[in-house]
Amino acid sequence: MLAPAHLLSASRQNLGRLVIIRMLVLMAQVGTLAFVYVTEMLPLDWPPILVLLALAFNGCIFTLLRLRKDWPVTELEFAVQLGFDLLIHSGLLYYLGGSTNPFVAYYLVPLTIAAATLSWVYSLSLTGFALTGYTVLLIWYQPLHFTSSAQDALLIKLHLFGMWLNFALSAAFITFFVVKMSGAVRLQDQLQALRREESMRDEQLLAVATQAAGAAHELGTPLSTMSVLLSELTNEYRQNPDLLEDLALLRDQVSLCKSTLQQLVRASEADRQLAAVEQPITVWMQAAVDRWHLMRPEVTFQYSYGGKGDTPMIMPPADLTQSVLNLLNNAADACADDLRIALNWDVQWISVRIHDQGAGVPLAIAEQLGKPFFTTKGKGFGLGLFLSQASVTRAGGTVKLYNDEGGGTLTELRLPRQNAVLS
Repeated sequence: MLAPAHLLSASRQNLGRLVIIRMLVLMAQVGTLAFVYVTEMLPLDWPPILVLLALAFNGCIFTLLRLRKDWPVTELEFAVQLGFDLLIHSGLLYYLGGSTNPFVAYYLVPLTIAAATLSWVYSLSLTGFALTGYTVLLIWYQPLHFTSSAQDALLIKLHLFGMWLNFALSAAFITFFVVKMSGAVRLQDQLQALRREESMRDEQLLAVATQAAGAAHELGTPLSTMSVLLSELTNEYRQNPDLLEDLALLRDQVSLCKSTLQQLVRASEADRQLAAVEQPITVWMQAAVDRWHLMRPEVTFQYSYGGKGDTPMIMPPADLTQSVLNLLNNAADACADDLRIALNWDVQWISVRIHDQGAGVPLAIAEQLGKPFFTTKGKGFGLGLFLSQASVTRAGGTVKLYNDEGGGTLTELRLPRQNAVLS
């Protein structure tokens, strides 16, 4: 079971990574200051320094407790968290040499995080805050002095070592954590774009369904009129066998149209009333192929199946069966001779591959395939592939078309094995 979307948001993940950075920096600061305290190398104003360290530690604890709640992490909150880090860093620098401290360059780490994860307004605000702190520390700070004047050379070495250590830590944080943070933001943008595409597709499906329901309602009356007239003509021309045969064919076609429209109108109600039956994937696919062959008796084809492991079980909705029929009809329209239909499965996927001997997919229109009301055929409404993709996507699968190397088009329908039961 997936966690709610707000628990997986990029801002929430990045706030967790920020806590890790904050704790690593805090441990480094505590270790360094503990060494200075034990060796009595530098006289420091310890009470305010300890207060600032306690505030930093409490900030970590508070943020960890906050992350246990399911409140969404906003950009404002993330910016405030970064501002808190800048404030603690500025306070410590005031008591530890100000701008002469080599760790003053650590200002760049929170700013880099802000630039990678926040909008320009928050990044600019944090930059102004950091620049103000740095500027103040150029003027007001408590300078560092060794307890012995003979340790001046050591001070220079420690300063150079501090510069190196600050560069190493900053580079590590930026390379590892900031790259992950910006990657999380990009991933969230991609997911949002995918959701927008799904929303647009659902709107298109709703429009198609509305138009189909309206057309079904409008066509009911003329079909009933045609049925009555055909019955009257049959009674009137009983002495003409040839005409009776044609009238019988027309009557059957009208009955088929009326039956199809009735199923369309009552589709949702029928789905609620009919209990789905779990069955092997091979049984379901064979029934779909048999039904399609009755619709398209002129088509010649070869059907095969096989896979790794036990035969998957499936509880298919009606629209998934219709999707397979649409794909088979598209292949038959491309070329009615020598279709190859293969059902395969492995531990992860179920796939239905349909290979026709037609002209293939023109590269110029490849991106348009699957969009509603777009068709490459002289007949049809351009809805078959669109509806098939929508149904298969709802089942967690995909539909893709390829130009086969040996000629023709390869249509591949894939369903995840773990979601094979699709009630």
